[in-house]
Amino acid sequence: MHEWLAVGTFLLFSGVVALSLLVGYALLRVKPTTKPPDTRYSTYECGEDPEGVAWIRFHPRYYVVALLFVLFDVEAAFMLPWALNIEPLGTIALIDMGIFLGILLLGWVYAVKKGAIKWQ
Repeated sequence: MHEWLAVGTFLLFSGVVALSLLVGYALLRVKPTTKPPDTRYSTYECGEDPEGVAWIRFHPRYYVVALLFVLFDVEAAFMLPWALNIEPLGTIALIDMGIFLGILLLGWVYAVKKGAIKWQ
Protein backbone atom coordinates (compact mmCIF):
# COMPACT_ATOMS: atom_id res chain seq x y z
CA MET A 1 0.00 0.00 0.00
CA HIS A 2 2.89 2.29 0.79
CA GLU A 3 4.34 2.01 -2.70
CA TRP A 4 1.01 3.00 -4.31
CA LEU A 5 1.02 6.17 -2.24
CA ALA A 6 4.57 6.93 -3.41
CA VAL A 7 3.65 6.25 -7.07
CA GLY A 8 0.53 8.40 -6.78
CA THR A 9 2.48 11.24 -5.20
CA PHE A 10 5.11 11.02 -7.94
CA LEU A 11 2.48 11.09 -10.69
CA LEU A 12 0.66 14.02 -9.07
CA PHE A 13 3.90 15.96 -8.63
CA SER A 14 4.95 15.22 -12.24
CA GLY A 15 1.59 16.41 -13.54
CA VAL A 16 1.75 19.62 -11.50
CA VAL A 17 5.28 20.35 -12.76
CA ALA A 18 4.34 19.69 -16.40
CA LEU A 19 1.18 21.80 -16.15
CA SER A 20 3.00 24.66 -14.42
CA LEU A 21 5.67 24.66 -17.15
CA LEU A 22 3.01 24.86 -19.87
CA VAL A 23 1.14 27.66 -18.09
CA GLY A 24 4.42 29.51 -17.45
CA TYR A 25 5.32 29.27 -21.11
CA ALA A 26 1.91 30.57 -22.18
CA LEU A 27 2.19 33.55 -19.83
CA LEU A 28 5.86 34.45 -20.30
CA ARG A 29 6.53 33.71 -23.98
CA VAL A 30 7.81 36.39 -26.31
CA LYS A 31 5.07 37.42 -28.71
CA PRO A 32 5.81 39.12 -32.06
CA THR A 33 4.79 42.76 -32.23
CA THR A 34 4.74 43.01 -36.02
CA LYS A 35 3.26 40.93 -38.81
CA PRO A 36 5.87 38.50 -40.24
CA PRO A 37 6.99 39.28 -43.80
CA ASP A 38 5.45 37.37 -46.69
CA THR A 39 8.83 35.83 -47.54
CA ARG A 40 8.77 33.91 -44.28
CA TYR A 41 6.43 31.32 -45.75
CA SER A 42 8.13 30.98 -49.14
CA THR A 43 10.49 28.17 -50.08
CA TYR A 44 14.12 29.22 -49.70
CA GLU A 45 16.34 28.38 -52.67
CA CYS A 46 19.46 30.51 -52.26
CA GLY A 47 17.66 33.76 -52.90
CA GLU A 48 16.15 32.57 -56.17
CA ASP A 49 12.43 32.39 -56.83
CA PRO A 50 11.29 28.81 -56.20
CA GLU A 51 10.24 26.66 -59.12
CA GLY A 52 7.30 24.37 -58.41
CA VAL A 53 6.07 23.21 -55.05
CA ALA A 54 8.32 22.17 -52.20
CA TRP A 55 6.29 19.07 -51.31
CA ILE A 56 7.18 16.55 -54.00
CA ARG A 57 7.54 12.79 -53.74
CA PHE A 58 11.00 11.29 -53.91
CA HIS A 59 11.64 7.83 -55.24
CA PRO A 60 12.35 5.32 -52.44
CA ARG A 61 15.75 4.66 -54.03
CA TYR A 62 17.03 7.93 -52.51
CA TYR A 63 16.20 6.65 -49.04
CA VAL A 64 17.91 3.32 -49.75
CA VAL A 65 21.04 5.16 -50.89
CA ALA A 66 20.92 7.23 -47.68
CA LEU A 67 20.64 4.06 -45.59
CA LEU A 68 23.55 2.50 -47.44
CA PHE A 69 25.60 5.63 -46.80
CA VAL A 70 24.83 5.40 -43.08
CA LEU A 71 25.74 1.70 -43.11
CA PHE A 72 29.14 2.26 -44.65
CA ASP A 73 29.73 5.37 -42.53
CA VAL A 74 29.18 3.27 -39.41
CA GLU A 75 31.55 0.69 -40.86
CA ALA A 76 34.24 3.35 -41.13
CA ALA A 77 33.54 4.46 -37.55
CA PHE A 78 34.11 0.87 -36.37
CA MET A 79 37.25 0.43 -38.41
CA LEU A 80 39.12 3.50 -37.16
CA PRO A 81 39.59 2.44 -33.51
CA TRP A 82 40.36 -1.08 -34.68
CA ALA A 83 43.03 0.17 -37.08
CA LEU A 84 44.62 2.35 -34.39
CA ASN A 85 44.86 -0.60 -31.99
CA ILE A 86 45.62 -3.46 -34.38
CA GLU A 87 49.02 -4.37 -32.91
CA PRO A 88 47.94 -4.97 -29.29
CA LEU A 89 44.76 -6.75 -30.39
CA GLY A 90 46.61 -9.43 -32.31
CA THR A 91 45.68 -11.86 -35.05
CA ILE A 92 42.20 -12.61 -33.74
CA ALA A 93 41.21 -8.96 -34.26
CA LEU A 94 42.42 -9.16 -37.86
CA ILE A 95 40.28 -12.26 -38.43
CA ASP A 96 37.27 -10.64 -36.74
CA MET A 97 37.57 -7.54 -38.93
CA GLY A 98 37.82 -9.75 -42.00
CA ILE A 99 34.56 -11.46 -41.00
CA PHE A 100 32.95 -8.07 -40.33
CA LEU A 101 34.02 -6.72 -43.71
CA GLY A 102 32.93 -9.95 -45.41
CA ILE A 103 29.41 -9.61 -43.99
CA LEU A 104 29.25 -5.98 -45.11
CA LEU A 105 30.55 -6.96 -48.54
CA LEU A 106 27.77 -9.54 -48.84
CA GLY A 107 25.24 -6.82 -47.98
CA TRP A 108 26.74 -4.52 -50.58
CA VAL A 109 26.66 -7.26 -53.24
CA TYR A 110 23.02 -7.95 -52.35
CA ALA A 111 22.18 -4.24 -52.71
CA VAL A 112 23.93 -4.08 -56.09
CA LYS A 113 22.13 -7.19 -57.36
CA LYS A 114 18.78 -5.81 -56.24
CA GLY A 115 19.53 -2.56 -58.11
CA ALA A 116 19.30 -0.43 -54.97
CA ILE A 117 22.28 1.73 -55.88
CA LYS A 118 21.86 1.74 -59.65
CA TRP A 119 21.26 5.25 -61.01
CA GLN A 120 18.78 5.56 -63.83
